[in-house]
Amino acid sequence: MVREVLLLTALASLAPAQTIYRTPDGQERRIGNPSYDGRFVFTRIRYSGPLFGGTRWSHDYPAADFYISDALDTLTRMRVNDESTNVLTLEDDRIFDNPVLYVSEPGYWRISDKGAANLRLHLLKGGLVIFDDFEHQDEWDGMAAQMAKVLPERRWITIDVHHPIFHSVFDLKKLDVPHPTVDVEPDYRALFVNDDPNGRMLALANHNCDIAEYWEWSADERFPVDVTSGAYELGVNYIIYAMTH
Repeated sequence: MVREVLLLTALASLAPAQTIYRTPDGQERRIGNPSYDGRFVFTRIRYSGPLFGGTRWSHDYPAADFYISDALDTLTRMRVNDESTNVLTLEDDRIFDNPVLYVSEPGYWRISDKGAANLRLHLLKGGLVIFDDFEHQDEWDGMAAQMAKVLPERRWITIDVHHPIFHSVFDLKKLDVPHPTVDVEPDYRALFVNDDPNGRMLALANHNCDIAEYWEWSADERFPVDVTSGAYELGVNYIIYAMTH
């Protein structure tokens, strides 16, 4: 809790100056939005919400963000800035420099009119938003209500392992990354252009999932290697699919 309070204090103003953070495996990283230089930067959305002063957005941050960036840099040919990550609000026009946006615990997310307009434009221009770490029907309903302000004309479609997003780098045969702490059945749903699952994906929801938890604690022996590897495979597939479609 102390670590989270210090981290959130450092992030409060999101000033250009960067703060040094030491990841669980001892690496020093820079917290603070880097200047745009054309490389891919993992971009997390900061939002307000009804609980804990709106800090739900920061679950698993920043270690998860750095570790998935490392995986992308190591396992793909994409140009990745793995030294820093972004934390942006949807009202910030810098989201348009970053084609993939990540939202944690979206069951508690609330979107402003400006944020909804920005996110809609971002997605229609070719972006993808990924929702992760939320469970049960009430949290799904909370997220879906916010996205209805963004893309009211689109409907959520359940996808399975046969969808191309699960084969963009790693050819997954099954979806077997369970929620790390809650006994729920993971399911994956998406929004598509024209509600066509063969078309371009606009939003992806990892419902009853928390893949970033596995990224954050991937060096912890309490987390099985095969499941942690599966969480990285999902994340890499998601981002490479978004960047190539």
